[in-house]
Amino acid sequence: MAVQQNKKSRSRKGMRRSHDRVAKPCVIYCACGAPTVPHAICPTCGKYKGRQVVETSSGDEQ
Repeated sequence: MAVQQNKKSRSRKGMRRSHDRVAKPCVIYCACGAPTVPHAICPTCGKYKGRQVVETSSGDEQ
């Protein structure tokens, strides 16, 4: 079994744990005003980087 040889300082402990935090969910807003995640097509309007990528059907068509 491994046994610690020397005490780790608070600074070293903090540096080791710097990536262990829970990441905040990153939200950006599309031109239509809907919140989306980065690098993804807007689920509301179907645009990505200002281009129409996916045709979205509106509820008026029947």
